[in-house]
Amino acid sequence: MSSHKQRQQLQLFYRESERVRLLDVDQLPAMNNHEMADFHLWLENKRDFSIADTECRYWIKTCSAGHVTELQFFPDGTLDEFTLFRREHAKGVWYLEDGVIHVELNTVHNNYRYSIYANRLANIHSAVEYKNGALHAYLKLAQVRG
Repeated sequence: MSSHKQRQQLQLFYRESERVRLLDVDQLPAMNNHEMADFHLWLENKRDFSIADTECRYWIKTCSAGHVTELQFFPDGTLDEFTLFRREHAKGVWYLEDGVIHVELNTVHNNYRYSIYANRLANIHSAVEYKNGALHAYLKLAQVRG
C-alpha cells in the first residue's frame, strides 16, 4: 500500500471516528497504540472497489458543504456530474487504482479531486474532497442501480 493511500485512509479514519474535524493529510496527528488498534478495526469495515462497482452505475454524492449531486461513471474513464435539482453539469475523469476510485472534476471556475474508499457493510462510501488544491469537504457517495 502506498504511503499516500495510507495517509488518505488515516484522514478518513480521523473524520469518521469523530475524534477530530476534517484535517489535511499534512496535519494528521501521530497515533498512539490505542488509536492504531482502532484504526485497524476501522479498516476491517473497508473493502477494495472492483471495476464492476463502476460500470454504468449512478451514484448520489453528498458533502458536508451541503451539495447533492448525481454521478455517472463511464467505461472509458469519464464521468458526468449533475446537481440533483438544478441539473448543472460538470465533466470529469476517474480511474481505479489499488481498490480506490480516484476522481477529478472540472467546472468553469473550479477543479475538484477526491479518492473514494469503499465501505464493506453498505454501498455508502466516503471520500475527502479538495477544491482547487485546498481541503474542501467530507463526502458520502451511495451507489444506486442505473
